[in-house]
Amino acid sequence: MESKFESPPELPPDTPREPILTLPGALTAYVALIAVIHLRVLLPLEFENWTVQVFGFIPQHYASTLLDVTYPGGAGAKVWTFVTYSLLHANLSHIGFNVLWLLPFGSALARRFGAVRFFLFMAVTAAAGALAHLLTHENDPVAMIGASASVSGTMAAAIRFAFVRGSFLSFSRGDADAAAKVPALSLARALRNGRVLGFLAVWFGVNIIFGIGSIAIGADGASVAWQAHIGGFLAGLMLFSLFDPVPRAAEHASRDGSDQV
Repeated sequence: MESKFESPPELPPDTPREPILTLPGALTAYVALIAVIHLRVLLPLEFENWTVQVFGFIPQHYASTLLDVTYPGGAGAKVWTFVTYSLLHANLSHIGFNVLWLLPFGSALARRFGAVRFFLFMAVTAAAGALAHLLTHENDPVAMIGASASVSGTMAAAIRFAFVRGSFLSFSRGDADAAAKVPALSLARALRNGRVLGFLAVWFGVNIIFGIGSIAIGADGASVAWQAHIGGFLAGLMLFSLFDPVPRAAEHASRDGSDQV
């Protein structure tokens, strides 16, 4: 006895298909780069220590009183570590925490900026975080690593448009691409928006708690470089317009163009 198997009907050639990955390519590439770099932990401990010394951000490298001390990487490390430290992470939980916050905010920003602007923005906010850390940790021999300053920068930049009607944190959002490309608020108007101010209050409050309490995270008890978070956040908030390719909303638009609470 033969059984009949009916194959499912074929879709018309112009029928749109749901993508397997919904993350923008730039963010996917950024996360993949971090994951690949983290494979360094599989190498001998001596190489791991060398990698952190050469590519982590160590304030003591810049101490004028220690010019006779040499470090791996030499003078070049004083330049590239302003960015490369952000691609190193202590452990998987460190990566997971940063990626968790990148998924909503980094995804929206990558869609809005495009790959080149997004990668440049991540580098600039990383450098701003390193500078803030350097100014508050003079002569510190401990290396700072992690993408938290850049992640903070994406959060700050995204709130310039996240609450605008149709965007990804508004009450009436569109699809992912449309939500990421609504006209942004000017900095002055953003700082008058109740939802933006509420977000800022919570974000700064959490980081101040981390700072005052010297709270540690992860199994190894690594402390949070909260000054770097603030440096990256302020850079993202104030420099957003230099990267934004979307025309600004008209100043005479109804109120600030955002949903009201």
